[in-house]
Amino acid sequence: MKNAIKSVCNELSEMLLEKNESYGNSAEEPIRIFSSSSPEEQINVRIDDKLSRISKGKEYGTDDTELDLIGYLILKRAIKLKKESVKASHGLK
Repeated sequence: MKNAIKSVCNELSEMLLEKNESYGNSAEEPIRIFSSSSPEEQINVRIDDKLSRISKGKEYGTDDTELDLIGYLILKRAIKLKKESVKASHGLK
């Protein structure tokens, strides 16, 4: 099981880093053409979309909805941790 967990985590890490490179960090720094929502709120919407697809049993094309959902949750967590780190470095709560 340990190796399976490591394998899945490595797969997720590689996917997120590749997508971050491809999309230009759009999760944390969206271009805001149509939406002015915060990065966290935009990720929440994407998570809702993925949960909707899972609940309906529908995949889109070659997407791996489950893997994408896990990825969005990791991105959300990473953005939160980065914000907390910035606040702490400035002595803010």
